[in-house]
Amino acid sequence: MALDMEHLLLQVQKPARYSGGELGSVMKDKKDVFIRFAFCFPDLYEVGMSHLGMKILYGLYNREEDTWCERVFAPDADMEQKMRENDIPLFGLESRDPIKDFDFIGFTLQYEMCYTTLLHMLDLAKVPLLSAERDEQYPLVIAGGPCACNPEPLADFIDIFILGEGEEVNIELNNLYREHKKRGYVKRDFLLDAAKIEGVYVPSLYDVTYLSDGRIEAITPRDTAPKKVRKRIIKDLDKAYYPETFVVPFTDIVHDRAMSEIFRGCIRGCRFCQAGFIYRPVREKSPETIDRQSHALCQSTGYEEFSLTSLSTSDYSRLEQLLPQLLEWAEKEQVNISLPSLRVDGFSEELAKRLNVLRRSGLTFAPEAGTQRLRDAINKNLTETEILETARRAFSGGWNAVKLYFMNGLPTETKEDIRGIAELGHKVVDEFYHLSDRPRGKGVTVSISVSCFVPKPFTPFQWEPQDTMEQLQEKQKYLLSEIKTRKISLSWHDAKVSFLEAVLARGDRRLGAVLLEAFRRGFNLDAWSEHFDFDAWMDIFDSLGLDPAFYANRRREKDEVFPWDHLDYGVSKAFLWKENQKAHESHTTPNCREHCSGCGAACFKGGICVEDGQTVVQ
Repeated sequence: MALDMEHLLLQVQKPARYSGGELGSVMKDKKDVFIRFAFCFPDLYEVGMSHLGMKILYGLYNREEDTWCERVFAPDADMEQKMRENDIPLFGLESRDPIKDFDFIGFTLQYEMCYTTLLHMLDLAKVPLLSAERDEQYPLVIAGGPCACNPEPLADFIDIFILGEGEEVNIELNNLYREHKKRGYVKRDFLLDAAKIEGVYVPSLYDVTYLSDGRIEAITPRDTAPKKVRKRIIKDLDKAYYPETFVVPFTDIVHDRAMSEIFRGCIRGCRFCQAGFIYRPVREKSPETIDRQSHALCQSTGYEEFSLTSLSTSDYSRLEQLLPQLLEWAEKEQVNISLPSLRVDGFSEELAKRLNVLRRSGLTFAPEAGTQRLRDAINKNLTETEILETARRAFSGGWNAVKLYFMNGLPTETKEDIRGIAELGHKVVDEFYHLSDRPRGKGVTVSISVSCFVPKPFTPFQWEPQDTMEQLQEKQKYLLSEIKTRKISLSWHDAKVSFLEAVLARGDRRLGAVLLEAFRRGFNLDAWSEHFDFDAWMDIFDSLGLDPAFYANRRREKDEVFPWDHLDYGVSKAFLWKENQKAHESHTTPNCREHCSGCGAACFKGGICVEDGQTVVQ
């Protein structure tokens, strides 16, 4: 029975987070619905509503006539208090029905620090946290997203993980469940059948054994489970489902605009970047498809801005062809086009002038490292000359604000590399004042943001140790001392948060006990600094006899068994190790359009790997 909550919504901040009923939300007659799916984003409404993946899968599920997918977000502290006081379980926004009565509860895992929120939401839904304690009367709990590439810290809590892209595999799983439900659903039988679908990982069907020193000895499948589970990809994005409308929120969200995906994957191969490897191979949409989808979204939602989204928009091979098509109707209808993190040299100056939204939002790009030696080590393939030329063109085109993103703690980093970040910032400032045609009456602002390197699975740096928190904090202080002008502003990430992120990113199943204890102690919304308590986290590790440094600060040997070695994202471990060794020699690897390096992603037989016939088998 739907919940009557109007009186509660008057007692909390931002009631629009919980009201539902937005333009574009899908309502269905329950008598016509056979399968109910709760799509849960383990963060606040304004973050989750900005996520493109949720928009795609929400529309995809609801296209199935007998399936109703509803949105669920983590309530903020004030709303959660009211829900618990009034015995209101976590509910779907569309129907306000408790999600404990649904068939599926699905989570997207975008960030390791959301894990405690996931457990908190299950508890608020009145669903047992542990998979082993949920029988047929409870929903199946599934999860996907980038963090699913190492799902082991959550293995005790999740029934099924979806590896890779979800458009096809989710519907296949839905179809299988429909068959089982019609003939009498038995959870174990369904899980055994689900494990036969490519891209579906059932953690309860695998046993993990450990060596005496804490490293993994083996990961062994049971019953009919495959030895390795390979991710799913969509080969032809032009034929893939994409929504014609989005749910339009009543309140501000982080990215409140239409979004048009232009391609998946990345050609660059930056050695620290997980997304650049787990989303291979590169597959592009045609300009005609992008143009049609973008226009349809703006017309159906009323948005006056849309962004072209990808991992590296300037690497879209037909950008010069696409932008004039978009501008033909966008200018007439007064719709702005946003191209996040697009380098100015990625398109012509004429188009740059027409895309006036870029001048308002400023130029953002990521050198990542302050010296050429370290940029080569991480395979950034970007020279200082190119960086300064980009800044010069930006300033000549009317910009006077530049954002530069860097990392500290990268493998092989030295004090000289840290100082190089400040020196590069100063050179960008100098470029502005050396220009005769710079914007008059304006100063320049260079914002430098420095994150802490976190070694991630399925990257060449998965073997590397993270710097200790003390080392990272010392490097941050040193960089600050090297900034000599107020034209440069400096910000950095909390090293304590990055340390815990590294622990969870490379963790194994033993961290399930840590997460369970964190839940019991009330941890929630740890992605938000006001909720994060580092000392309390460390107390949990200490009480359970686990050393977090074992996961974050330890160098792995070449042949060590990783917690994710039974999962296959298409990029071979041998290739990643080769890239690791090249990093220590500061040798670069050409991008995928220049030369195929035989990473292994050709196994999917799609995208750039098969376009030019130059695939290298390694």
